[in-house]
Amino acid sequence: MISIGLVVPFAADIVPDEGPRMYPHICFVPRGVGVKSLNAAGFSAAVDSILPAAEHLARRGVDAIMVIGTSLTFYRGPDFHAALLDALRAATGLPVSTMSQAIVEGLRSVGARRLAVSTAYADDVNDRLKDFLHAQGFEVLALRGFGLLGFSDPGRKSEDDIIALSSQACEAAPAADGLLISCGGLRTLGVAAPFEARHGIPVVASTQAAFWAALRLVGASGHLAGHGRLLEESAEPVH
Repeated sequence: MISIGLVVPFAADIVPDEGPRMYPHICFVPRGVGVKSLNAAGFSAAVDSILPAAEHLARRGVDAIMVIGTSLTFYRGPDFHAALLDALRAATGLPVSTMSQAIVEGLRSVGARRLAVSTAYADDVNDRLKDFLHAQGFEVLALRGFGLLGFSDPGRKSEDDIIALSSQACEAAPAADGLLISCGGLRTLGVAAPFEARHGIPVVASTQAAFWAALRLVGASGHLAGHGRLLEESAEPVH
């Protein structure tokens, strides 16, 4: 069985439950780094643990590694993110990616460049996300955030809450050609399909993009029916 290592933001070694629901045939192996809160101080408490966690997973014999946690990997900027990817590859010798890289690849896959964005975050983290997206060639036309700081707070938002906030962002950006929902703590598996049906633009959400990108690290397409265009239209990766 293919095994994919997950560096996860939890304090414990827990697999986000949406991953096995999406791809039950994959063995996901987690290693927690303990993000404390959704701000720079909370990320700083965990970021230095990413590389040791990845090395631990490599020793477990996984086939690839995905770092879960969008804000955890973009908050220090695009240069830090690029250096982190290089360090992970050098340390593990494996195909690696991050949730931040996954949303970039997901947005490019669906052809989205001018974005409406919804997030779990407060303003400081939202500003860092906008800077990261701009550096990757995207235009953020509108952004709406829940303003959350507690690490577990995003998981308390319902799919209806997420659709409502995302609709506000979309209505503020009528020229947007895609919606990004950023934060791996938001439970978004059932959001993309109804949102796309209502608003007519593709949705890329952190968690689905990360597990989709993780499958592509091991040569699979990540195709999954019924959960939005990114997963539905995904073809085999070209190497």
